[in-house]
Amino acid sequence: MKKALILLAFIISFSSCKKDEIKPIVVPEKIEPIPEIRYGYNLDDFNVIQDTIKSGDSFGAILDKHHVMYPKINEIATSVKEIFDVRRVRAGKPYTILASKDSTQQAQIFIYKHDKINSTILDFKDSTITATLYKKPIIVVEKEIEGVINSSLSATMDSLGLSTNLTWTIADIYAWTLDFYKLQKGDSFKFVYEEKYIEDSTFAGYGKVKSAVFKHKGKDLYAFRFLADSTLNIHEYYDDKGKMLRSQFLKAPIKFQYRVSSRYNLKRRIAYYGNRIKPHRGTDFAARLGTPIISTANGTVVESTRRGGNGKFVKIKHNNIYSTQYLHMQNQNVKKGDYVKQGDIIGWVGMTGNTGGPHVCYRFWKNGREVDPFKEKLPAAKPLAKDVEPIFYEFIRPLKYQLDYKRIPVKKPEKVTEIVAQN
Repeated sequence: MKKALILLAFIISFSSCKKDEIKPIVVPEKIEPIPEIRYGYNLDDFNVIQDTIKSGDSFGAILDKHHVMYPKINEIATSVKEIFDVRRVRAGKPYTILASKDSTQQAQIFIYKHDKINSTILDFKDSTITATLYKKPIIVVEKEIEGVINSSLSATMDSLGLSTNLTWTIADIYAWTLDFYKLQKGDSFKFVYEEKYIEDSTFAGYGKVKSAVFKHKGKDLYAFRFLADSTLNIHEYYDDKGKMLRSQFLKAPIKFQYRVSSRYNLKRRIAYYGNRIKPHRGTDFAARLGTPIISTANGTVVESTRRGGNGKFVKIKHNNIYSTQYLHMQNQNVKKGDYVKQGDIIGWVGMTGNTGGPHVCYRFWKNGREVDPFKEKLPAAKPLAKDVEPIFYEFIRPLKYQLDYKRIPVKKPEKVTEIVAQN
């Protein structure tokens, strides 16, 4: 009997413990799949076809392949021509077609991708045909970079993994103040710039260069991007003293990767001509064949021709005082009467006319007479207005600190004076 009672107590105790350990089973709610929304459409509603335009493809042929009849194709082309010319689709460009999920598999939306960011969406699924310009959301990330010149700016930038586009931007900023041919080994630079990304990780190009400093011959050459006149909405680059870097004329008709092979010299003697004095009224910039030649200032092309020892050349009138001439071109990129802006490509380095190697002879005219531009006091750009100067100096203060110390200054808390009430 005693044994039976002990066994019964053990069973009851064990059952009690097991009951305490039993937990209710939680049945999760049904999770609805998150729809994939792209270009403003739920892709789950369509059959998605992604492809690339091949050589010989046309807009009509692509839609025909996806079961759109030619009368409808013509209607689409006519309806959207003000926004998108369907004849201009290019081989190599990716596109997406959103087709119906029924048995017809007919294309309803055509998305042409101009680049990583910009697309044109043609929607013809309904009776109303629409064309929409679409821009993917962009994330802008601020970056800092610095480098030391060993041979050239382009070689240094390349070693840092930066693209040619950014190199050209830096060259543009300093085109008026820095002779890239005269860079020395040990010169250095720092700049703060923007990189653009789509979908958080896909690189989509560079944004603005916000600030920069180039140390050349021990001197710091600063550049700060600043909007001095909101009515014009044009940003310019200024140094740390408020002086605009841009001037009326560039220092050279080639951006970089050139050397000055012969300077303006009215007393030059040439052995080939019996050591006779044969004046050189221009400055020769030697560069590789095909290197772009740029206009050093805004102006109108007054000559674009070929003549004698000058070979193929372009002459530009900038105003009633100044003109420039560019000789020995491989080919011209402008014709007489064209208006060109500073930095526009007007031709390419060649060897036409009397020349012993590829170069451009740059001639500078003042009041109808050829002069040495490097000895002329050329007109400067418009300075900052007096009332804008305080705003500018306050604007560049943190930017300059960032370049100098590689960090943004931390604003100190304002000093608080405790006031004690007196009884």
